[in-house]
Amino acid sequence: MSISARIAPHLPYLRRFARSLAGTQAGGDRYAVAALQAVIEEPSLLIDSEDVRASLFHVLVRVWSTVPSNLLDPAGGARLALDRLTLRSRVAFLLTAVEGLTPDRVAAVLDCSPGQAEDLIATAQAELAAQIATNVLIIEDEPIIAMDLETLVESQGHRVTGVAATHTEAIELVRHERPGLVLADIQLADGSSGLNAVNEILRTIDVPVIFVTAYPEQLLTGERPEPTFLVTKPFRTDALKATVGQALFFSGKGDEEQAPTRESGTKAESR
Repeated sequence: MSISARIAPHLPYLRRFARSLAGTQAGGDRYAVAALQAVIEEPSLLIDSEDVRASLFHVLVRVWSTVPSNLLDPAGGARLALDRLTLRSRVAFLLTAVEGLTPDRVAAVLDCSPGQAEDLIATAQAELAAQIATNVLIIEDEPIIAMDLETLVESQGHRVTGVAATHTEAIELVRHERPGLVLADIQLADGSSGLNAVNEILRTIDVPVIFVTAYPEQLLTGERPEPTFLVTKPFRTDALKATVGQALFFSGKGDEEQAPTRESGTKAESR
């Protein structure tokens, strides 16, 4: 099997991890491309032929650790000048909470022991728990899922400003109170699109957005503007908590009164 055929099924997940790591679609995609180029030039970088995804993550982390963000993302990374150890702990947490890797696999990606990987994950959990609370708008038409989302974000100290089941309701809620974070489904109750609702919201305010969908592959195609933050349904609590923390961290919005950043939300067109 060719190297391209081996890595192709894992590309959506490589892009997702790279974007979560970099905090922007543009920055993440540049790191993903750089990692792929490194693998093509030196296939032996795939250290585990049985675990191609973890091997790709290993290459990506190596690229991210050694190449300054401004060389790959001229517009500037999202707070990537922080202490490298702090960022390393976030990498470990993303790998386990968002990508579903076990501590043993995280250790292989980061070239450390499983115990060290667990310590890094615990450090990141403490950092994410310290995020300043913000207002959250939930766009979700399934009542049970909406309640789960509401309970989860409130457990992190955030306040839910409203739950919208349709495009119209979402826009109306934003008019009444500006959120500091949006959690959005794609298919809504009246047949409208959560993607369209988010795009309309982003035309008026700058806010980080996390899409929650059962079909991440439909959004991570590389063919059009895509979301920076995405969680797959059925979502795991740790995965969504990690993504909420990352979205607020990279946007600089722990508090809705803070100044907006250049790229906290990314428009995504509906199919």
